Amino acid sequence: MGAEKAGRKIAVEIKGFIGASLLNDLEEALGQFVLYRSLLAQVEPERMVYLAVGEEIFDQIFTDPGGQIVLKETHLRLIVVRFAAEEIVRWIE
Repeated sequence: MGAEKAGRKIAVEIKGFIGASLLNDLEEALGQFVLYRSLLAQVEPERMVYLAVGEEIFDQIFTDPGGQIVLKETHLRLIVVRFAAEEIVRWIE
């Protein structure tokens, strides 16, 4: 999904993490994020890629030390969403 945030162009990949394994879902989401970021860097370099995840998934994965390493090492940009209320809780750049 393409959008704009404060005049900047962004692309958002929304992931539900509904598979049997959080680790497999994370691997898939990270792979897609890196792929989209690499492709857009060539064709639309001004567009920043974000991964949107639910607040519960953020709390389960990205608040522990391993999740923090993933955020840092992959330069992952996250949008944390409270899906039931349809509101953005946090932007992580």
